[in-house]
Amino acid sequence: MEKKPKAPARSERRPELAYRSEKFVDSSEARPLRILAEYLEPQTRLRRARVENTVVFFGSARLLPRDAAEERVRAAEHASHGNESSAEWAELKAAQAALEMSRYYEEARQLAHLITRWSLGLHRGKHFLVVCSGGGPGIMEAANRGASEAGGLSIGLNIKLPFEQESNPYVTPDLNFLFKYFFMRKLWFAQPARALIVFPGGFGTFDELFEFLNLMETRKLGHHAVILLYGSEFWKKAVSFETLVEAGTISAEDLKLVRLVDTPRSAFELLKRELERDRAVRAALQQPFP
Repeated sequence: MEKKPKAPARSERRPELAYRSEKFVDSSEARPLRILAEYLEPQTRLRRARVENTVVFFGSARLLPRDAAEERVRAAEHASHGNESSAEWAELKAAQAALEMSRYYEEARQLAHLITRWSLGLHRGKHFLVVCSGGGPGIMEAANRGASEAGGLSIGLNIKLPFEQESNPYVTPDLNFLFKYFFMRKLWFAQPARALIVFPGGFGTFDELFEFLNLMETRKLGHHAVILLYGSEFWKKAVSFETLVEAGTISAEDLKLVRLVDTPRSAFELLKRELERDRAVRAALQQPFP
């Protein structure tokens, strides 16, 4: 009698849905899916939170709050006392510089507080004009902190880096984002932004500033945005826009894209005036700031 062939052994491993396969989703072939996810997922969360407009803060991640900077100076003074080592004296000098720069942290915090209080006073809810930062330390933390202390929402658009940048504790939890791709993060900085306030910073700050300037100059942003450079002494040393005009690489008209400001109150008043001219938000900006 002829024997029937044996059925193949059943695999104990069940097939996996492609979109649930971590190996596939992390592969180069699935890059378009990851890019699309970094557009759709933030869009979904921002819509759910009913965020309408943002004021974006950029600046150095290395700046300390004043109390932390003062503590660093005290520690450096103690370590250098009676010690003429160049390392100790270099640290003392760096600590003193950090203390001087800490004023920008405190002023970013104060400015974010002013903007948030004003927005809440418009009776359009916590979502009307929301402070947004890169979600990390330094100026980013100061902006989220000021908004939180004023009782408002704030957004953190963090980025996954080889050296992990932790989210600061002041970001509204439901508005705390993490991106793999810088260009998708930049999209979400720009798309809802009605204003950009740029404090002293390094490569990342300059990258974001000039990205915004290019979008504004080429009218690719899709709407008007106010750009304020905070700290005129720093910015006049760091960037000579006049040199670019003299060289013919930008026009004199392009200088109108940026304004220099030096105090939280002057920055706030200028921002408020500019936003009142924006047709998209003008109707809600009729009530005086208390």
